[in-house]
Amino acid sequence: MKISIIQSNLVWEDKFGNFNILDGLISPLHNNTDIIVLPEMFNTGFSVDPGKLAEPYLGETFEWMRSIAIKGNMGVCGSYIVNDKKKFYNRWVFVSPEKEHWHYDKRHLFSMGGEHEFFTAGSHRLIFSFRGVRISSNICYDLRFPIWSRNRDEYDLLIYSANWPESRGSVWETLLRARAIENQCFVVGANRIGIDGKSIEYCGDSMIIDPHGKIINKANQNKEESISGEISMSELVDFRNKFPVLNDSDDFTINA
Repeated sequence: MKISIIQSNLVWEDKFGNFNILDGLISPLHNNTDIIVLPEMFNTGFSVDPGKLAEPYLGETFEWMRSIAIKGNMGVCGSYIVNDKKKFYNRWVFVSPEKEHWHYDKRHLFSMGGEHEFFTAGSHRLIFSFRGVRISSNICYDLRFPIWSRNRDEYDLLIYSANWPESRGSVWETLLRARAIENQCFVVGANRIGIDGKSIEYCGDSMIIDPHGKIINKANQNKEESISGEISMSELVDFRNKFPVLNDSDDFTINA
């Protein structure tokens, strides 16, 4: 499977401005990748003004994602602000070219940024299959909480969509590699670049990591670009069979 990350600058709270930027970065990948991974809140930047920016789950941003998926014959995923039954969610959405879709609501809201004051935390993990790969997803701050992403041979690929600040860049790489190693899975981390409406700087460092914790491909800092990498299910299965550490995991239940 080929996976591509779109590392872009995001126009603050401007959905159609971001759609235009992303269209230009995605179009060369049509029919040339299996999955496009976008950052957290890819259509607005990390805003905590859901009253102004929220939309229905299957609203304009979903329709844009679906059109990209169908046109490019690829899955498209990333998070945006959703109003669902009068509650606001930072919702990660995956859309397939076959018009299937799955979603995950961010579990760990970033309290230091005020996210918890306006959004409702998710309570369920997401695991689904696409083109023979079992996929799970987390969003940004979730990366700091490894119990939530704990793998008992339930998934093969863990995707993080993020707006992770440059000031904590070394933490970003360290934790992404740790999640790959401890869960014996491929990990994808999609981050943005630029400066947001709160003057927070982002440098990107988007990357694709193998189950050994080795980086398959990594984006340049502060550069708007796409990167791609191949993941091999046969290599993953072989590694898990030869070194079955997941079999020795501690037994406990995650209470949502």
